[in-house]
Amino acid sequence: MTDPSWTQVVKTAEPEQPELKRALGPGLLLLFIVGDILGTGIYALTGQVAAEVGGAAWVPFLLAFAVATVTAFSYLELVTKFPQAAGAALYTHKAFGIHFLTFIVCFIVMTSGITSAATASRAFAVNLSIGFGLPDAVGTTLIIALAFIVLIMLVNLRGVTESVWLNVVLTLIELSGLLLVIFIGMWAIFGGNADWGRVVAFETADDKNVILAVSTATSLAFFAMVGFEDSVNMAEETKNPSKIFPKMMLTGLGLAAIVYVLVSITVVALVPIGDLVGSEAPLVTAVENAAPGFPINSLLPFISMFAVANTALINMMMASRLLYGMSRQRVLPTFLSKVSHSRRTPWAAILFTTVLALGLITYVSLDAEGSIVALLGGTTSLLLLSVFAIVNVVVLVLRKQPVDHEHFTTPTVMPIIGAITCLYLVFPFTSGRDGGQYGIALVLLAIGVVLWGVERVFRKVGKGSGSPAEESGKTSEETADR
Repeated sequence: MTDPSWTQVVKTAEPEQPELKRALGPGLLLLFIVGDILGTGIYALTGQVAAEVGGAAWVPFLLAFAVATVTAFSYLELVTKFPQAAGAALYTHKAFGIHFLTFIVCFIVMTSGITSAATASRAFAVNLSIGFGLPDAVGTTLIIALAFIVLIMLVNLRGVTESVWLNVVLTLIELSGLLLVIFIGMWAIFGGNADWGRVVAFETADDKNVILAVSTATSLAFFAMVGFEDSVNMAEETKNPSKIFPKMMLTGLGLAAIVYVLVSITVVALVPIGDLVGSEAPLVTAVENAAPGFPINSLLPFISMFAVANTALINMMMASRLLYGMSRQRVLPTFLSKVSHSRRTPWAAILFTTVLALGLITYVSLDAEGSIVALLGGTTSLLLLSVFAIVNVVVLVLRKQPVDHEHFTTPTVMPIIGAITCLYLVFPFTSGRDGGQYGIALVLLAIGVVLWGVERVFRKVGKGSGSPAEESGKTSEETADR
């Protein structure tokens, strides 16, 4: 099957759009990756992971790190081989050239970013309410969450340099929060105020067997490890991406894994599992148990608030860049590739993803039962694991397409292992996921199918009208239609 020529410049009647600004060097890219991985997952979901496996909550985080690292090797080969925005969707289209499959992968990745940002907005609202002593009511957290997403949109519209430097500040804040938990925890542990027996106490939830309990916990903990894949959508805003991506991505994953294991061990040692389960602010609970009345404790809700804010910022940046990239490749409507001439940001894609995020937050906040953070976080990992399984196959298919520059090459066995493990954590009978996660994923997928159908109808109508833009792009579109 012939791959569409994605490098061909399609001349249209519209003004030429400026290129994105290359603002990310090695240091900023590393902070971008670390800042995206650290955040909502460990700050909000440690209690939910402990609910599945008891005190051995650090085990699922280690397993999630292993799955993420195997898939990261596939992403590294692809992003260094094809250093363009659009990530997994671009790679899928280059491998198979099937418009519908490309569209669905694009939409799933985009919605995973939006569900992740929605998860972060909920955690942001919860921590802000705790910090200021606001009433714990649905209306209060919903208003705060919606206002927060609008604020993220304004920062994203401002510019990539401003967004990335804000990411640097927020990354340092969220890292300081995790280190604070570790240091205060160690102080309490050495003071004899911790129970090390809980760290190795394995307790499965409900009637699940050990394997299913670990699988369920790992599929949830995987949300804490995602974020490394977002960086590939910033390839067109990175300096020399083929050279610096491998070292920065693997370093970022390794640092995050070390911090996560230390934090999860500390939290479990400090907090009885019964108190930890169900908490949407588990780290705040841990520090309060470790040092009750300690003055700095009052700062942790605000540190947690800024930490999850970073998750939302980076995921909304990723989602907008993904739509921008796919729009430039004529897989999505061209209006989504509009770039501000003054700020050089993809403003149309930013507005579109913001509207979707606001709708999802409102829907889930009003209708969901149980932990909203766990529901949205689990949905995010479900969506991304599905895409990761495809990416691990794609990297093998694209071995047949050489490029004229050096790039990272992963051992062949890695993507095979990656595809198998990702699919294992996707299926309900092996992962033990909450059925609500599949419900949200299917609704989002249905929206994507409808949008694809609408886009196809308008494209055919445009072809029939014989407009200059459509006629000039006819060849590449006909190829992509297959």
